[in-house]
Amino acid sequence: MGIPPGRADTATEPAQDFPEPQDRKLKIWSVIRVSSGNFLEMYDFMVFGYYAPAIGNAFFPSGSPFLSLMLSLMTFGAGFLMRPLGAIVLGAYTDLHGRRAGLILTLGLMSVGIISIACMPGYATIGLLAPLLVLIGRLLQGFSAGMELGGVSVYLSEIATPGHKGFYVSWQSASQQVAVMFAALLGVVLSSILPPQKMMLWGWRVPLLLGCVILPFLFRLRHSLQETDDFVARKHKSNISEILHSLTASWRIVIIGTMLVTMTTVCFYMITAYTPTFGSSVLHLASMDSLIVTLCVGASNLFWLPVMGALSDRIGRRPLLVVFTALMLATAYPVMLWLVREPSFSRLLEVELWLSFVFGSYNGAMVVFLTEIMPVSVRTSGFALAYSLATAIFGGFTPAISTYLIHVTGNRAVPGLWLSFAAASGLVAALLARPHAGR
Repeated sequence: MGIPPGRADTATEPAQDFPEPQDRKLKIWSVIRVSSGNFLEMYDFMVFGYYAPAIGNAFFPSGSPFLSLMLSLMTFGAGFLMRPLGAIVLGAYTDLHGRRAGLILTLGLMSVGIISIACMPGYATIGLLAPLLVLIGRLLQGFSAGMELGGVSVYLSEIATPGHKGFYVSWQSASQQVAVMFAALLGVVLSSILPPQKMMLWGWRVPLLLGCVILPFLFRLRHSLQETDDFVARKHKSNISEILHSLTASWRIVIIGTMLVTMTTVCFYMITAYTPTFGSSVLHLASMDSLIVTLCVGASNLFWLPVMGALSDRIGRRPLLVVFTALMLATAYPVMLWLVREPSFSRLLEVELWLSFVFGSYNGAMVVFLTEIMPVSVRTSGFALAYSLATAIFGGFTPAISTYLIHVTGNRAVPGLWLSFAAASGLVAALLARPHAGR
């Protein structure tokens, strides 16, 4: 019996009531444990994006503030270049050795990266060694993050109750929003306590050091994970050679998946990591205003992601994917034009909340759909590779690309055109993608 387009899971897994209270509690704790490392990964990326000017001043000093900022943003983006390699290597490891083993390994690698950056002396102390070691730390973080999102999403899809995969998998992205909110709230507190000079000098290190402090707790959560029943029940565990061969044979699906994720990753980094820099450096608003907007965006994302994930369980994935890519395509540039004509806190908030609604509605359906179009044998590596390629090529460099485009065109609304390109990519992919027959 064929699976109707856009209704990949609901055709074979009719919606059922949620588990009994005791089982529900166990499921909730499983979601929290598996999402813990995802929180750290996104928290670290957000902190780097929020404090890009200060990090640029510490590690990439120059006579030009624009050049220092660009070097900092390019280093932010460089971590994403390692994601495809991490997706292939760590994704294959996870498909071979299990979801739990892979997730523990990625958390360990992320820990090394965040500690190295948080504790690194500045350029004034150790010279060129400082930016070099910061770059290595970012590359290591990117390598580990290449599998993290895929590993968490696949784990959640495999522990989900029948008919609720969209809701469960949406918490992968939702955990990222908690990190966005936490990082933004911490930024608001620090900005209210420390003057700008001290924030630029050493205050930016505080959020990174706090991330180091919570590492033991996150390791404890990850170690308590149970392997998924789906993986344990697989009679044949493909070896590395077979996984890589299957991944190569699935290149069309990976490309379509990459196009699907482009909409997600460009929009996400635009409305979260880039907002503080855009608000202060481009719109010349107070740093506090931009951080408060980012905090509200994180809360909005956290609301819409599970709501729309659950809705996709009812009406299917494809209708949401098509509607919200079309909405982004039609509105991204006009709302940015409206914002830059008369920049203000209220306008920035309204525009960002609109983009958050579109992002959350699209991504709530997209992430679970991406797990459904991948062959079972390469579910983690295929998902991770598609996600990582989109992030490495487009999303991770969104702050740098937006800054450069504004610089060369003089058009402060030009990031809206970058969003429109991402939306067009997602729309085409949503129309082309088909759930994998072997689900």
